[in-house]
Amino acid sequence: MSDTQMPPAHPFDDDKLKEECGIFGVVGVTDAANFVALGLHALQHRGQEAGGIVSHHPEHGFNNARRFGYVRDNFTSQKLMETLPGELAIGHVRYSTAGSKGQTQIRDVQPFFGEFSMGGAAIAHNGNITNAEALRKELIERGSIFQSSSDSECIIHLMARSLQRNIPERMEDALRRVEGAFSVVAMTRTKLIGVRDPLGVRPLVLGKIGDGWALSSETCALDIIGAEYVREIEPGEMVVITADKGVESIRPFRPQKSRFCIFEHVYFSRPDSIIGDRSVYETRRQIGVELARETPVEADLVCPVPDSGTPAAIGYAHESGIPYGMGIIRNQYMGRTFIEPTEQIRNMGVRLKLNVNRALIKGKRVVLVDDSVVRGTTSRKIKEMILDAGAAEVHFRIASPPTAWPCFYGVDTPQREKLLAATMSEEEMRDHLGVDSLKFISLDGLYRAVGEASGRDAKSPQYCDACFSGEYPVKPSDMVEKGFRMKAAE
Repeated sequence: MSDTQMPPAHPFDDDKLKEECGIFGVVGVTDAANFVALGLHALQHRGQEAGGIVSHHPEHGFNNARRFGYVRDNFTSQKLMETLPGELAIGHVRYSTAGSKGQTQIRDVQPFFGEFSMGGAAIAHNGNITNAEALRKELIERGSIFQSSSDSECIIHLMARSLQRNIPERMEDALRRVEGAFSVVAMTRTKLIGVRDPLGVRPLVLGKIGDGWALSSETCALDIIGAEYVREIEPGEMVVITADKGVESIRPFRPQKSRFCIFEHVYFSRPDSIIGDRSVYETRRQIGVELARETPVEADLVCPVPDSGTPAAIGYAHESGIPYGMGIIRNQYMGRTFIEPTEQIRNMGVRLKLNVNRALIKGKRVVLVDDSVVRGTTSRKIKEMILDAGAAEVHFRIASPPTAWPCFYGVDTPQREKLLAATMSEEEMRDHLGVDSLKFISLDGLYRAVGEASGRDAKSPQYCDACFSGEYPVKPSDMVEKGFRMKAAE
């Protein structure tokens, strides 16, 4: 595959929320780009469209490589990695959340680089800037020339126009103009920089590797390079890291109550990551426990919809006393580029990736546990496969509340009218999917599962749960300008 061609999407992927982006950076280690490539490989679940790495070497300056496709197919070549020398590097894996979705160009692939009067800087961004269109219009009117369709490029242009003395200060200046959600990893010739937005919507963690340091979207990427997890970058915190001086913490924003994305617990993060000193796997298992308590049903078998439904299904089975079984098997070798997606292949749909364990399913009343229902198209196909295999009954149990509102903070959700829960009640969704029962975990139940014993504080929610509640912690300015109607205050 050339570096200007995107891999074709698979039909199974169309009914899942897309995994935002992943960012990673290291300083103070030999061949830093190799460590970044390994880190990005561990973060591949957060973005499969494309990846990029920028490195710096005192003699060779800044170098970069950007490619479409998987990290394993691009950044494992010794020839390529030798073009990225130095002890400082950052990287990014992408799924487009702003810009021309489905028409991504190589110029949209991060990290972005800019040359300033005091030297060059590169930046990689996870999240979404909700006032990007207004900022872009203002910047273009003032003479800026954009190279990409990405909202993240606004940060580089705002930095270029800042009058501050050095690059970290210019980044502070730029990010104060930005609305929405952002975790940023950036680099200068000598510094690795990490920043989280004041609400801490998107994740970012700090690790130590030998005499060097690492920044990552998730702890699982620290594990792969043998780094020790130190702590989370706190909401509204900027860290400036150098190989000789270590970590300097700066607080450039007015303190606000944290609103971390609760869907990171449900789906986005890898189950072997740690969020808030809590295992993601254990949280998802506890979601299944809460789901079983709230939505009991008489059945013979609890089956996950692999792979994201597995921990919740284990918890559901344990709490309910219903046996757990792998009633659906996932083809682990089914890549996005397996075969040219002809009409005949498209009609096979989910069967290319999932297959029913007929001997286990036949004659059973089956509880299927999945992480979410978005459009419902995949859920219907899975139900049909289970019934075709001879199941007596099919009961769906969903490990998140109904997804009724789009996310504007770095997750690619469909327009609201295409979300099943936005136009149908739970009973109507059950009839639409054609299952014997359909139940979702309550918002309070989800909060209890992530460690909030008293559930959700309705007056001051502890997490960003806008995709479930319609309560947006940051006004999506660009979308409101286009006519998006926010939920009326109750």
